[in-house]
Parts: sequence; C-alpha cells; structure tokens
Amino acid sequence: MSETKPYTVLQRYVLFMVLLNAISVPIMLSSVNVALPAIAEDLSLSARSLSWIPTAFLMASAMFVLIFGRLADMYGRKKIFLTGAVAVILASLLAALANSAALLITARFLQGFGAAMLYATQMAIVSSVFPAASRGRVIGLVVSVIYFGLAGGPLLGGLLVDQLGWRANFLLQIPIAVLVLFVGVYKVKGEWVAEEKGTFDFSGALNYCLAIFVICLGVSLLPRQYSYLIIAAGLFGVVVFFQQAKSKQYPIWDVMLFFTNRVFTFSCLASFIIYSATFMNVVLLSLYLQYLKGLTATNAGMIMMIQPLTMAVFSPLMGKMSDHMEPRILASAGMAITAIGLVLFASLDSNSGTATIVTALIVTGLGFSLFSSPNVNAIMGSVEKKHLGAAAAAVSTTRILGQLMSMVLFTLVMALSLGTAQIEPSSYPALERTISFSFYLAAAVCLPGLYLSVIRGRVHGYG
Repeated sequence: MSETKPYTVLQRYVLFMVLLNAISVPIMLSSVNVALPAIAEDLSLSARSLSWIPTAFLMASAMFVLIFGRLADMYGRKKIFLTGAVAVILASLLAALANSAALLITARFLQGFGAAMLYATQMAIVSSVFPAASRGRVIGLVVSVIYFGLAGGPLLGGLLVDQLGWRANFLLQIPIAVLVLFVGVYKVKGEWVAEEKGTFDFSGALNYCLAIFVICLGVSLLPRQYSYLIIAAGLFGVVVFFQQAKSKQYPIWDVMLFFTNRVFTFSCLASFIIYSATFMNVVLLSLYLQYLKGLTATNAGMIMMIQPLTMAVFSPLMGKMSDHMEPRILASAGMAITAIGLVLFASLDSNSGTATIVTALIVTGLGFSLFSSPNVNAIMGSVEKKHLGAAAAAVSTTRILGQLMSMVLFTLVMALSLGTAQIEPSSYPALERTISFSFYLAAAVCLPGLYLSVIRGRVHGYG
C-alpha cells in the first residue's frame, strides 16, 4: 500500500472550512429539534404547526439545492458556498428575534435557503481539491464531523434551552458562520467551476421549485380531501421536470445520469429512502423523551446525542473501508441494521428503560454509519470527473429530499392522529401510539432501499 501524501496548504484550509460548515449546519438542525416543546409552549403552537419548524427548513433546502448546485458549476463553487454562509447569518438572527409562528417558520425557510447553497457545494469543493485516491477518506471525515454536529446539537440545544431559552439556539449559528466566511475569504484562494459552464435552465428551476412547494402545501392542508389532489399535482410536476430535463443540454440537474448509470441511480435512491426513514426519528425521539418520559431538554439532548455520536465514531472507518472494499456490501449491511434499530424504537413506550433506548440508538447509529460514507463514495466514484458537480448535487439533493419526505410522513401522521390540537397530558396516549406507528413505518420504508442497495452493481475499480 502506497504512503498517503500530506495535504497541501490549500487542501488543509478547504478541509477546515468545509468541516466548520459540516458541524454548523447539523447543529442548526438538531439543536432546534430538542427545543420544539419549548417553542410550542412559548408560541402556543399546535402539533401540526410545530412540525413545520423543521419542515420549512428542509423544504427550502430541497427547493433550491439543485439551483445553487448548477449556479456553482457556472459561476464558482466557493462564491455560492460563502454566500450561503451570509444567508445563514441573517436568517438565524431573524429566527432568534421571531415573536410569532409565522415569522419563525419564515426564518427557518430562509435558513434552509442559505443551507441549500452550502449543501450544494461542500462535497463538490472537496471533490475538486482532493484526488480520487484519498476522496473516500476525506468524505468519511466530513460525514463524521456532520454526525458530531448532530450528536452535539441536541445536548447543546438542550443546555441552551434550559439556561438561556430557545432563541439562543439560533444565535449560536452566527459566530460559526462568520468564521466560515473568514476562512473562505482570506485563506482559501482560487475558485472551482465546471469544465463546461453552459446556460441556466430557468423554466426547469421554476418547475422544480413549484413542484416541491405544491407537495408541501398539500401536506399542510391534510386531511382535507382536496389536499390529495394538490399533492398529486406536485408529484406530477416532479415527473414533468425529469422529462424536460432529459431533453435539455444544460438542465439544473443532469438527470441523464439516472438513466445511464445504474450504480449512481440505485445509490441515490437508496440514500433518498434511508433519509426518508430516519430523519423524523430525531423529532419523534425529542417528543418521546420530553413528553412521555418527562425529561428536561438537557437530559433529552444527552440521550439523543448517542446515535449521531456512534455515527461520528464509525463513519471515518467506513469511508476508509469503502476505498478498498465494495461499497455496495457495506451500505447494504448498514441499511439492514438501520431497519432493525427502527423496529427497536417502535417497541418503546412510556415504561421503557434507559438501557432499551440507548440500545436502539446505538444499533441505528451503527447501521447508518455503515451505510452513509460508503454510499456517498459509491455515488462520487461512479461518475467521470466532469460530472462531479452533478454527483455532489445528487448527494445533497437525495439527502434533503429524503429528509423532507421523512418530515412529510411525520406531518401526515401527526395531522391524522392529533390534528390541530396542542400536545398536552390528555393526548399523551395518542402521541405514544403515533410515535410507535411512525417508527414501524420508518422500518418498512427501509426495505425497498435495502433491495436497491443490494442490486445496484459494482463500483468501477472495486473488487
């Protein structure tokens, strides 16, 4: 085995910049989840309205990540990345000052808008700077830091909620984003664009954004009968987008990779499915620990950090293994273990002990870490260098769309079970049933993902 070459000065600064962002955005997601009960009490939110605090962020990210991925290829990945940091600073300040549900949800949407710029570019920047021989190791490191952010977010968020109030969760983002800006502006020299810039597909961008918005609008109107027609219209818009993108020379997303590259397509679908199955779990667990178990936000955060901490510990190892071992094998095993962990979560009730909760968290975290880094490496390694931007966009887009779908499923279940009522002791039995059903649903969602992961095929160059 050849000796690993030391990183260049540019590689070190790029890695530092990306890692700062990689820990910041997950904290922005996970710390807010543990603050949801406090926000609900302060702003008098119903269960349905409460679900829109994480959903608004994800909806914006899903709507705009493709657009910014394409603009980054045309005008510069670093430019878009740093603009995203500025947007996060402004949106976080607005969220901290919000005095109503509408303003807070709007601020979360704007946070997601800024995060879309960061999502769309961070893996592309890393892939532009690091050679293929070390890309898996670096991707594993980035993924690991993401999970450290997810691990630390609940504990940090819980401490902030208990000591300073929920608004401190949003103020936390500002100094981190400022540091990202400083490193990017003064230390990271150069820029990275696609080899062929082309033109921007305005009609495709508009069609895609409207489709995502209409789907989320339909979900927000559930269980009204006409809501299903609105959701169907949104899904039809997605189909139209794919069909139009196939015929365009410079679409915002090179969907032809989905029709010509089996490994790429099935790896992306597997990513979408596992995030659809797992993202709502952090919200479910926050509600379970604080409402049904009666824990403080701090104590709930301490328990919730176990899963992402497990993911953080094992992700670098799995990323490195995927440089030398077929990613399909690792990722498929990870999908199966994740499903087992979700079944363990579904068995929890108000009388479950801490050991049972911790076991479910560790099993799920181990499974997800076994899946994530190898799957990302499979996606990035299955395309030619000229398609790295499109592949990076696919990594981010499938993850965000999966997270959004997970929250759509959560919103749907909450709307049908609890409706517009606030969560209070009299509704705890219904909440317990809802949480259990949601975890069983999540485990079932993993099954088609496992099938796609197994049959995806081999990544070129892997034995």
